Amino acid sequence: MNHHPKILNRNKSALLVIDIQERILPVIFEYERVVQNSVKLIKGFNTLGLPVYFTEQYPKGLGPTSSQIKEALEDAKAIEKMSFSCSGAPGLFDDLKNRNIEQVVLCGVESHVCVMQTALDLIADDFQVHVAADAVSSRREFDFNIALNRMRTNGAEVTLTESVLFELLEVCGTDQFKAVSKLVK
Repeated sequence: MNHHPKILNRNKSALLVIDIQERILPVIFEYERVVQNSVKLIKGFNTLGLPVYFTEQYPKGLGPTSSQIKEALEDAKAIEKMSFSCSGAPGLFDDLKNRNIEQVVLCGVESHVCVMQTALDLIADDFQVHVAADAVSSRREFDFNIALNRMRTNGAEVTLTESVLFELLEVCGTDQFKAVSKLVK
């Protein structure tokens, strides 16, 4: 049986958490939704033993990653960047390629700047991009909506946190399924 090539495959997927930092969160449209769903994604990827990366945009100015996100990330190390696109994060794209990652799930802020530029650069670098629409946002709802449309138009899969996790699970009845099911309830 063939699977659609846009369905996430756990053997070639990674999560990239983009710039969910303390100082910017209070001005982000529905930031609680972004944090809550990003935590679900992080915990789900951890449960499945899949790679999780996270970036911080100019941490001197925007502060550290949100404490809720940091807690879910456990011992992961932040990749600091000054560029808006994560393509400028030292060694990140190279590491993804070296690990044979082909599909990258994105969550974070801001949709119309760092998330979108990263998505477009990943696509240009031959990665398949999946944007968890319920785990990204911008300061303004309008900007968020335009960004989702632009990413979709340029080849990104716009999806949802729960869809991502269940695509990666593939089947029910396993211990991993039970753990992930608890996350999404």
